[in-house]
Amino acid sequence: MRTSFPQLELDAQICFPLYAATRAVTQTYGRLLSDVGLTYPQYLTMLALWGAEEPLTVGEVGARLRLDSGTLTPLLKRLEAAGFVVRRRDPGDERRVLLEVSDQGWELRERVAHVPGALVESLSMSAKEGAELRRLLHELLEHLDADG
Repeated sequence: MRTSFPQLELDAQICFPLYAATRAVTQTYGRLLSDVGLTYPQYLTMLALWGAEEPLTVGEVGARLRLDSGTLTPLLKRLEAAGFVVRRRDPGDERRVLLEVSDQGWELRERVAHVPGALVESLSMSAKEGAELRRLLHELLEHLDADG
C-alpha cells in the first residue's frame, strides 16, 4: 500500500483555489469587456494609465502590472492601434517610451466604468468580504515579493 500524503491532496493546496478563482474572474472580466473590445490584460493596462498623474514609461507600467516588456509591448501596440494610447519617445531620454491615454482612451474609461460593480455583483460577495479578500491578496503579494 502506498503511503498517504494528505499535504499533496488537491483540496489541501493554496495554489489551486487561487488558480481556479483567477481563471474564473478573468473569464468574467472577458465577458464584461467584450462589448468594448478589450482583453483583461488591456483593461489592467488602461487602469494603470488612467490612474497615473502623468505619462508612464513602459517600465513603470510593467512594474505596476508585474509584466515583462516582452508581454507588455505587443499589448501596448494593440492598444495604440485601437487608438486608446499614444506611445512616444521621452524627449529627455530617447531610450524611454512614454505612454499616454488618448482622447479615445479617456472615452473608453466612461464605457467601462460599470465593470468593477458588475464584477463585484457577479462574485456574490459583500463589500466587506471583497475588501478583506483584496487586503489578504495584497498581503500575500507583499510576502511573496519579500521572499522573492
